[in-house]
Amino acid sequence: MTNRVVDKIKLLEDNLSKLEVLKEISQEEFLNDFRNIEAAKHLLQTSVEIMIDIANNIIAAKRLGKPETSADGFRILAQNEIIDNQNKDKYILMTKFRNRVVHMYSKVDEKEIYSIIQNNLLDYKAFIQEICKFY
Repeated sequence: MTNRVVDKIKLLEDNLSKLEVLKEISQEEFLNDFRNIEAAKHLLQTSVEIMIDIANNIIAAKRLGKPETSADGFRILAQNEIIDNQNKDKYILMTKFRNRVVHMYSKVDEKEIYSIIQNNLLDYKAFIQEICKFY
């Protein structure tokens, strides 16, 4: 595993630790403090960006092609059996969420952010496990 991938996995794990803290907050408390919402939104966005960077790093290192979009990186990893095909679809949805946060920030529902940290942090952990298993 390259040092860049290792460093990015550590950053992703650090983000997940912070999201786990936010996960412990009640929905009412979470939604009533903009700092919780903005912190979670940023951590989720950067976590997906880290995953995209890891995918692109592996693709470049293994010379597996050139992704045209962020989602293509996950498709290429799945085609090369580096990640599970079912998980690929989850990661692509995560990329779409990240795009909404970056480009259509007014269309990101605060309750959706809370729901993601309550129900979907395991998807990030699954990605880490798949990448570590590949190496």
